[in-house]
Amino acid sequence: MAAALILTVPVFVMGMVSLPAHFVTLASFSGVESVTGLAHVLLSAVGSALLILVAVSYRRRMRGRCPRCGQNHSGGFDGALAHPDPSRASKRTRVAVFLLMCGLLPWAGVKTIWTLGGDAIGVTAHGWREMNAGESELAKDLASVGIDVTVLAAMTAIFLLLGLLYPWGQAFPRWTLILSGRRVPRLLPLLPAWLSSVGLSVYGVFLLIYASLSATGVVPKPKPSGAFTTGSGITWMIAFGGLAFAGLGFGLIAAARSYSARTLPICAGAAARVPAPPA
Repeated sequence: MAAALILTVPVFVMGMVSLPAHFVTLASFSGVESVTGLAHVLLSAVGSALLILVAVSYRRRMRGRCPRCGQNHSGGFDGALAHPDPSRASKRTRVAVFLLMCGLLPWAGVKTIWTLGGDAIGVTAHGWREMNAGESELAKDLASVGIDVTVLAAMTAIFLLLGLLYPWGQAFPRWTLILSGRRVPRLLPLLPAWLSSVGLSVYGVFLLIYASLSATGVVPKPKPSGAFTTGSGITWMIAFGGLAFAGLGFGLIAAARSYSARTLPICAGAAARVPAPPA
């Protein structure tokens, strides 16, 4: 069983790597390039989630622990669950996530300059508009006020990151009106965080490695294409993209790991014997 899970889970995880790219495409109303490809990515994501849950449960049972809460307790595994009080991530986790989020600044800054009509790293505003002439009307409307749709998607991910780090991600805040004070379903922030972090991390690391090899001459430097008038500009943009995607991906992993540990429910029979996690 363990060998089957070790061999199978990575296959499904690699099949869902492009999930963030599909999300950006759908969010900008740019249409679906391949329905079959999107269905494959979604099924891979569902398969990954289910297999990982099975692996966690199996590991707990093999260690003689409760397969649901991971604690040692007697009695059944289908009773009530005790949920911990809202808490924020540790200072070390928050500092690490904020530093990783800084990787977005060069990438978002360059795109904002282009969208506002400026020139940077060998790309003119006119060339940028021509290259994106085929985008959806929503993307064009956002660009007219200086907002790039991919930067907006990154801001959504930052909102998710903050929710994973602070108590308002565990209990709905006041501005949610009728939901205010209610417990946030644990998987509501965790699923998008885990599913998107893998693809972002892998893609970001790949871009950073390629940019480094290109800058040092190990691989041929890219030739000017599209709106880019210099090959070095493409290399810089690849490096900026790698910093942004890797930073966001690993930030989501760190924040989701902290959130998962802080919000882990415990079977009511074991709750009295397990101390509350530190804030």
